[in-house]
Amino acid sequence: MMPRLLLRVWPRGLAVGPGAPCRPLSARSGPSQYLQSSIVPTMHYQDSLPRLPIPKLEDTIRRYLSAQKPLLDDGHFRKTEQFCKSFENGSGKELHEQLVAQDKKNKHTSYISGPWFDMYLAARDSIVLNFNPFMAFNPDPKSEYNDQLTRATNMTVSAIRFLKTFRAGLLEPEVFHLNPAKSDTDTFKRLIRLVPPSLSWYGAYLVSAYPLDMSQYFRLFNSTRIPKPGRDELFTDDKARHLLVLRKGHFYVFDILDKDGNIVSASEIKAHLKYILSDNSPAPEFPLTYLTSENRDIWAELRQKLVSDSNAETLRKVDSAVFCLCLDDFPIKDLVHLSHNMLHGDGTNRWFDKSFNLIIAKDGTAAVHFEHAWGDGVAVLRLFNEVFQDSTQNPAVTPQSRPATTDSSVAVQKLSFKLSDALKTGITTAKRKFDETMETLTIDCIQFQRGGKEFLKKQKLSPDSVAQLAFQMAFLRQYGKTVATYESCSTAAFKHGRTETIRPASIFTMRCSEAFVREPSKHSAGELQQLMAECSKYHGQLTKEAAMGQGFDRHLFALRYLAAAKGIPLPELYLDPAYGKINHNILSTSTLSSPAVNLGGFAPVVPDGFGIGYIPRCGIAESCDTGSPEDTRT
Repeated sequence: MMPRLLLRVWPRGLAVGPGAPCRPLSARSGPSQYLQSSIVPTMHYQDSLPRLPIPKLEDTIRRYLSAQKPLLDDGHFRKTEQFCKSFENGSGKELHEQLVAQDKKNKHTSYISGPWFDMYLAARDSIVLNFNPFMAFNPDPKSEYNDQLTRATNMTVSAIRFLKTFRAGLLEPEVFHLNPAKSDTDTFKRLIRLVPPSLSWYGAYLVSAYPLDMSQYFRLFNSTRIPKPGRDELFTDDKARHLLVLRKGHFYVFDILDKDGNIVSASEIKAHLKYILSDNSPAPEFPLTYLTSENRDIWAELRQKLVSDSNAETLRKVDSAVFCLCLDDFPIKDLVHLSHNMLHGDGTNRWFDKSFNLIIAKDGTAAVHFEHAWGDGVAVLRLFNEVFQDSTQNPAVTPQSRPATTDSSVAVQKLSFKLSDALKTGITTAKRKFDETMETLTIDCIQFQRGGKEFLKKQKLSPDSVAQLAFQMAFLRQYGKTVATYESCSTAAFKHGRTETIRPASIFTMRCSEAFVREPSKHSAGELQQLMAECSKYHGQLTKEAAMGQGFDRHLFALRYLAAAKGIPLPELYLDPAYGKINHNILSTSTLSSPAVNLGGFAPVVPDGFGIGYIPRCGIAESCDTGSPEDTRT
């Protein structure tokens, strides 16, 4: 397992707050069944999305060498150049031609989709810290609605409304609007809905609107990652109607949808959750949840023992549940405590394999913790934003609402598992590993109060580039060198796109960082500003290339994957220590922008690294960092 760094953000809240008028309840006696009723069908653009391009091999090699330049001395760089030249004219050229030919035969998907799923599912490390991130919600603007039972009920209802809206095709398609005055209007939507799905993307493109891939959305619900020897599987059962609730390591299920597919009344949901919260049973001696934090092969073996010991039906209820609601029995102390709790907790009250866990603490602090193999942040953030907006602006219940007078002892089923001695030993071992690993993780949060996004824009500087430059300067100041840095960039503008890597560490950031950190007195303010401007311009170029599928990381990854799949000896480029070095991402970074987000984070991807989640905001820039307590970075 590996520690990581988080960067904290405080997005501005929605246009509701302490001074806002009271929000009405849904007009019906129960909640509305849907969040919205889109004029344009949800998946209207999916068939006509452009395909993710495979970059030209010569462009990939050029970009790769540019990214290596600040990381290598002249001698090592010349060797890497030779490896690249040999690769480009030899085995790399052959692999690239095979990849292009293979891609032409699979026009229903992208060249990276299959290899990327395999990358996640074949990984044998624990998914806790190594893969699963979290996003924490801002508090409900009306403080009394942050009562745990009230907020759990409202967020659960909103999440199920999202599910029904999506499955009914009534959820607004995910579209990036460059000119919303033209494209985000009822007039345009009424027109575009008449365009056949095979052509609809082109109609949106004509008004500078860019529909995004929504192929991952169906995995949000009723889905679980199942451990298997060698490679895990993704399981989805969209017929299941029950919610899984975890509290103090106990498992509960109850139907959240009736036999006709309608949402159970909010008062019943509130009654069932109140019943669960009133259960005074002590925590189990052997919490099964720890097994989901184990090495995947070990967990696969133990899961098979569970199935063999007559637990198959019970496990099926866990796997097929609409999602997992985690009710924690303590309030959140501060932002560091929040980050630890939502990223990993104590291991007893999370089912880490579930597509997502909705976590709600005793004081109503809420977050989404999600498994990463099935999808990326675009789908989760859409759910996150819709749930926050709906639960705060159209709450299904009030703090004063009375739970239904129903017999929750009948409706709610408390699951029990038959545990052999071997399983008990496995759980004990998993708990020990979990506790030891979490002790290696440190988290800190930073809020920078000066400057901010709008100030930087007035200086004609990209806020993201300045944030990345700050990370480079900080690492140089602390450790005296430039290291491999990863910034995630979505390629959801393409069919079955996943992510591409921006490489923020460049000759421009290295030159600028050294000027600021090592010899600031040798440069005038104007010269320093010019260096920052060069960084901003180059970072903007890298960002555009990555978003358009023109980075180098995924291309090289796919070529390596293809070589392995065909049994071809690994080309020398991949054996070059420089390739290993640039993929040992000591700084792993990602930014997130949403008025619903209070905090977000993930762990580092290497033992001596940092995971940095950040959001530049108007007047402020916040971050929350996690890393190892031992200073092993040299």
